[in-house]
Amino acid sequence: MFESLPEPLKKVVEHFASLPGLGPKSAMRIALHLLEIPREKVQSFGRDVFELRDKLKICETCGAYCNNSPCEICSDPGRDASLLCVVPDWDGLMLIEKTKLFKGTYLVLGGLISPLDGKMSSNLRIELLKKRLSSGKIKEVILALGSTREAEMTESFLSDFISKGNFNVRITRLAQGIPVGCDLKYVDGETLKQSICYRQKL
Repeated sequence: MFESLPEPLKKVVEHFASLPGLGPKSAMRIALHLLEIPREKVQSFGRDVFELRDKLKICETCGAYCNNSPCEICSDPGRDASLLCVVPDWDGLMLIEKTKLFKGTYLVLGGLISPLDGKMSSNLRIELLKKRLSSGKIKEVILALGSTREAEMTESFLSDFISKGNFNVRITRLAQGIPVGCDLKYVDGETLKQSICYRQKL
């Protein structure tokens, strides 16, 4: 599809097309848009992308992206330091923060165990988790990893790791089941199974 494009445009389109969630058509639209906006904006955009990896930091306490380490959440004295929510990635942290319901702290694992993708427990921030648990401040660990096979595998590993470590903490997971506003007849079997297993008292 890109063969007939002028070489400079072809390179940019190929770069955008290689990004997650972008196909060839979307990549072409973005590249053409860059040709239409002022040169100064394109240069500013390029500098920001170039400096992204250099300026962005990883929080030494939770593993999240931040401007300064420790991050704002870890530095907030109003947070409940006894609650630790373990999420697979930064997106998960941001999603939970958006609800404005959770007032504890986080640990970003850096992914999920996925043998088919070559990602094992050694690729995750297990040592950082161990350090947090060894502090003695954590009373409950909430495993907010999702409901995929990889999430279940990671959850099982972490639960076993925490239990065997004698950290004296409560291990919980996010409730799983029927989404709000969903008709029961449209619920898949696995979701219904989770709903029955994790039913709540009225």
